[in-house]
Amino acid sequence: MLLLFLYQNPTIANRKMTDIPLGKTTQYISVYTPELLYPIARSDKRDELNASFLQFKGKDIWNAYEISWLNRKGVPQVAIGVFEFDADTPNIIESKSFKLYLNSFNQSRFDSLDIVQSQMQADLMKACGGTANVQLYRPNQFKQFQTSELEGELIDDLDIEVERYDYSASLLSGSTGPEQVSEVLVSHLLKSNCLITSQPDWASIQIRYQGNKIDREKLLAYLISFRSHNEFHEQCVERIFADIKEMCLPEKLTVYARYTRRGGLDINPWRSDFESEIKNIRMARQ
Repeated sequence: MLLLFLYQNPTIANRKMTDIPLGKTTQYISVYTPELLYPIARSDKRDELNASFLQFKGKDIWNAYEISWLNRKGVPQVAIGVFEFDADTPNIIESKSFKLYLNSFNQSRFDSLDIVQSQMQADLMKACGGTANVQLYRPNQFKQFQTSELEGELIDDLDIEVERYDYSASLLSGSTGPEQVSEVLVSHLLKSNCLITSQPDWASIQIRYQGNKIDREKLLAYLISFRSHNEFHEQCVERIFADIKEMCLPEKLTVYARYTRRGGLDINPWRSDFESEIKNIRMARQ
């Protein structure tokens, strides 16, 4: 059965989560079809969080490694794509629909990479309802996608006893002391699950903050508690940002997650109340 989800539909907020293409049998379309993009309102999950702690900037950075189309003579072209969505756009793009959309370029002919790039940017801006930037890289530019790691102090080797694998913000309770610090902490133990399919989503996370020192053992236990939690990547990062802001009261905070690839796409959201740009790196697990 062919599934098409029209982003032109003005009743995005009225859609049911069961309408999402994730977890459903889908016919893969190889002719350019922008209607495949499926937006999801950010407000659906943000309403669960305390609005007073959502004063952040940020972006959702998607890296796509399986982009192809045909030139006017029918010769296949390939590229790596970097897509950036501002956190203040009304909608996120459901990941499977994004993959289906990119697949729809496979047997479509375009005059140039620039035209493909411009068309993708126009489609994605319409779907997300705001700013989206698209940059396609040719094979002779691929060498710039070298692996590196998140900077910061690793907290994964702390000798802690873990008892909870279901999300609990209360694990951050009483986690700050009087010492004032400015530090960057990193963990590779973040795992959450897809909101619809419950498939695992693996990530590394960087937390940069300034303020009262956060107990690292409690922070690590809190991050591990996402292990059985079902939410999309962007929603998990915003939840972590809001919880740390509420429970630990840092003066400054940035939360940056690098999720591993699925279907040729990795999703890397960051949220901050003091930084305006974050480097798009590529980690070994990506």
